[in-house]
Amino acid sequence: MMGALSHIRVLDLSRILAGPWASQMLGDLGADVIKVENPAGGDDTRRWGPPYMADEHGEATAEAAYYLCANRNKRSVCIDMKAPEGQAQLRELAAQSDVLIENFKVGGAAKYGLDYASLSAINPRLVYCSITGFGQTGPLANRPGYDFLVQAMGGLMSVTGERDGKPGAGPQKVGVALTDIMTGLYAVIGIQAALAEREHSGLGQHVDLALLDVTAATLANQATNYLVGGMNPTRLGNAHPNIVPYQSFVASDGHLIVAVGNDGQFRRYVEVLGVPELADDARFSTNSQRVANRDALVPLLQARMLERGKDEWIALLEQAGVPAGPINTVAEVFAEPQIQARDMQVNLSHPLNPDLQLAGNPIKLSRTPVEYRRPPPQLGEHTDEVI
Repeated sequence: MMGALSHIRVLDLSRILAGPWASQMLGDLGADVIKVENPAGGDDTRRWGPPYMADEHGEATAEAAYYLCANRNKRSVCIDMKAPEGQAQLRELAAQSDVLIENFKVGGAAKYGLDYASLSAINPRLVYCSITGFGQTGPLANRPGYDFLVQAMGGLMSVTGERDGKPGAGPQKVGVALTDIMTGLYAVIGIQAALAEREHSGLGQHVDLALLDVTAATLANQATNYLVGGMNPTRLGNAHPNIVPYQSFVASDGHLIVAVGNDGQFRRYVEVLGVPELADDARFSTNSQRVANRDALVPLLQARMLERGKDEWIALLEQAGVPAGPINTVAEVFAEPQIQARDMQVNLSHPLNPDLQLAGNPIKLSRTPVEYRRPPPQLGEHTDEVI
């Protein structure tokens, strides 16, 4: 069975995370992805460890776990793009490709004759995706951008972390490079939209993605809380700005999450807690009132939550139809039967480790399912095959 994008060839000149995440997604969907790497070390993330993948004898290899997360279903080719011969090879590959992904600084690809204007003249059908910190235009276009920096500049850190006045208060980055990941996913959407449009026009186009743009866009309700409601959001820890109670609570033996989404769920929640009168209290009877009176309500709920253990609360709330759950570690996530049933941990046999385990792809297609054809390649593994 052929993948949904098995008719597409992707020339991937990107490195680190946002671009490789996009090309890995396209590869998972069936595209032939050619990862171009510098012969002197390749993608920087190959060395971003420890940890490093162990070989079949348990000895550490040169492949960092970070690199492995974003580079399956690709072929690695070593080309020196600073050399005229390498530039000629890349132009020839671009002429035979449907998509090119790059994350040079603005103007960087033009130095090698690998910019959109140059390559679209060779291949008018080429969909050319540029990923930068701040985009191809604007006053910050020439500034380099990194996920951590843009999480700060894009407002994400201002709404992440414990609220002021609480222990540990202060802005926090998200625990994964979320801006890079989201930019990679938006890049895939833009690329596929351009490919779909090409079916009608016969022409490719330039897809311009910026980490800062993506961060601003994905502020979602926090953005409209400001743009529509005039509220400049602040940090609330694990609480929600628009729904109460929708947060973590401390039970007698640890933390759990309670996510009350409507007034009916709130009534059932306080009934389980043994304080049904709170549902009829004018301060708490509607979500709007609960948001307004958050500081009065939450301590009342928290006092009751300390009376039982977290597993007992989760069982009781699940039985009552109130969303609740544990705060899992990463190890607990991959031990979760639901994750296992959904094939979210997969084995790709690597030349150095036949039992390489990776996180799976969440897209489930009924007719052209995701396939795991290739493990993350070793540096230059496919140079002779491709060139």
